[in-house]
Amino acid sequence: MAELPTGTVTFLFTDLEGSTELAHRLEDEWHGVLVEHRHLVRAAVNDANGSEIDCRGDEFFVAFDDACAAAEAAVVAQRSMAEHPWPADTELRVRMGMHTGQAIFADQDYLGIDVHRAARICFAGHGGQILMSEATQTLLPDDLERRDLGSYRLRGIPGPEQIYQLLAPGLGDDFPALRFVDHDVDRPPALRVVLADDSVLLREGIALLLEQAGFEIVGQSDDADDLLRKVDETLPDVAVVDIRMPPGHGDDGLRAAETIRQRHPGTGVLLLSQYAEPAYARELIADSPERVGYLLKDRVSDLTGFADAVRRIAAGEVVLDPEISL
Repeated sequence: MAELPTGTVTFLFTDLEGSTELAHRLEDEWHGVLVEHRHLVRAAVNDANGSEIDCRGDEFFVAFDDACAAAEAAVVAQRSMAEHPWPADTELRVRMGMHTGQAIFADQDYLGIDVHRAARICFAGHGGQILMSEATQTLLPDDLERRDLGSYRLRGIPGPEQIYQLLAPGLGDDFPALRFVDHDVDRPPALRVVLADDSVLLREGIALLLEQAGFEIVGQSDDADDLLRKVDETLPDVAVVDIRMPPGHGDDGLRAAETIRQRHPGTGVLLLSQYAEPAYARELIADSPERVGYLLKDRVSDLTGFADAVRRIAAGEVVLDPEISL
């Protein structure tokens, strides 16, 4: 991997559209297709001297010290995806988003609002589309064509954002309206949530799902210590917490959850885990069996069920994954 850029950095996020449906339809072929998709994106990133920060499932988080290089990688990756011979009746379409801002690097990861802005711009797009912020497009040469899509308020990001679409030969240029942009200013107050996971990709994915369901994300953390600070500052209705996270990469999330319940009894806690670990669930509910939950991360893909679990916890209930037997 190239040396991580510092100072002003262009962040690129990519996300494969409709991956869950593809996985079900392709069955045994899905693993090979996903790996080939990763190879194509990585090749484009490496050729443009990008630094891969994270890859989770079908999503990439990449950093570049040059906005032109980021744009080049995005275009090459899109062309490679479009030209690749995928299985019959299969088309892989990747949405991409870029934003240029100040790099804040800590604990082996980039942090700060500029990272989240880039992720939100990506998730606002559609498969085959390359989106970018005003800050990125001003750094590109005039011969790189782009289209001004207008000003939008991205959910969870303060202030409006001018969004542009990068155009290039061989790429599609006609897409539906942007996704996850908020025009409804008259909705009633939403339940407030803080998210904690050391993967920005997973955090952003959960944030967008919850915001789509009407929640307000008031804070995101990538380690247990920052989570406690965010909860103290924002007093959310619910904290959604990964059990295993920095700084110790052990059960730091569980310990933070117990602290939250002691300091803020009115804040519900939903623990997420890769595996079913009943002992952790028993420990969490031992003293106060209310406003608490424990779910496997796979449940996040069920938006209705996951959102309902968060609401029930905020209302004082206990929500446990069906695979947890106490």
